[in-house]
Amino acid sequence: MGGVPHPAGDMMHIYGDSISGNCLKVKWVADLRGLPYRWIETSVLAGDTRTPDYLAMNPAGQVPLVRFDDGRTLAQSNAIMLAFAEGSNLIPEDGYLRAKMYEWLFWEQYSHEPYVAVARFHVHYLGKTVAELDPKIIERGNGALKLLDDSVAGRDFLVGDRLTLADIALVAYSRVADEGGFALGDYPALQRWIARVEQAANIEA
Repeated sequence: MGGVPHPAGDMMHIYGDSISGNCLKVKWVADLRGLPYRWIETSVLAGDTRTPDYLAMNPAGQVPLVRFDDGRTLAQSNAIMLAFAEGSNLIPEDGYLRAKMYEWLFWEQYSHEPYVAVARFHVHYLGKTVAELDPKIIERGNGALKLLDDSVAGRDFLVGDRLTLADIALVAYSRVADEGGFALGDYPALQRWIARVEQAANIEA
């Protein structure tokens, strides 16, 4: 297994796995902002994140990771999105709305991603059946999807009246929740919101 390619030149590099919603949401924000970057495909399943070269850049052994043109690195998907979106409409100017966006970002990583994304990884990529998973994963994943469904009923976006990082963070795994055994048809408001966010963020359906 080869080492992770090292950046060359002065372009920002994003190390990401294209099967990962956490990585794709970083890519989507970079594309929305028109930021120049080179995408370095870094497969979790192939062990690319466990090589000495990669661990030297990110000791946590996770993707995504961005290496800026000055050599500094930044990990954690929501932190990277915040860095990419600085000064844009993706982060509300109003202090309360900005805090509500953060609230969703924290909730996404604590109460949504650990269940919806984990179920998807085990079912869609590791070939497990839903019955083989810890029932709490499915229960809590459905609870997260229900909360989102209720939250977007009658509104276009999660915070304020426009697309923010909250929508981009939460659409990443919600849009593919069926691959984890979740029935998206049970959440009609959520489905409409997913389509709306995909259109607003130029995400291919």
